[in-house]
Amino acid sequence: MKIYTKTGDDGSTGLLGGTRLPKDHIRIEAYGTLDELNAFIGVLRDTEGTAGWHAHLVQIQEDLFTIGSHLAADPEKNKMTLPELNSGRIAELEKSMDDMDSTLPPMRNFVLPGGHPAVSACHVVRCICRRAERATIALSHTSYVGAEYVQYLNRLSDFFFVLSRKLAVDLGIEETPWLPGK
Repeated sequence: MKIYTKTGDDGSTGLLGGTRLPKDHIRIEAYGTLDELNAFIGVLRDTEGTAGWHAHLVQIQEDLFTIGSHLAADPEKNKMTLPELNSGRIAELEKSMDDMDSTLPPMRNFVLPGGHPAVSACHVVRCICRRAERATIALSHTSYVGAEYVQYLNRLSDFFFVLSRKLAVDLGIEETPWLPGK
């Protein structure tokens, strides 16, 4: 099977269910941003200093594929059975954040991203996750989107912020506070 089909040469792409949409449609933007997020999580996973988080990051990548499959399907025409997001995944993200946060110094300022490639990668992932969340919310204004997908993405961006702080501590990196007016 060839990877190219030439069917998108006209600027359209197909959804699960056969519907074709322009490639700049908000649905395509939403699941395309999830794909970008997933790829950058792979970069984070491959960054030195994240070995203890590999299994967790792979689970998140699988969750994003699950959400993406729903966003890539025509909600009315798709007949395929799609995987469901495990109902406990949001609570697991919250527990992970609570566990990490209990070991971190209190935040007294916003922090500037950086200090180590793993910390910086977490911040890039966090920003892409927020963009994916915004695109998914925009899609929800015109088409059905499960509320749990938006909730998951909201928690996930928070998770990557807390993970950036946890990695900074674990790697012995001093966070750079934002000091406005300095």
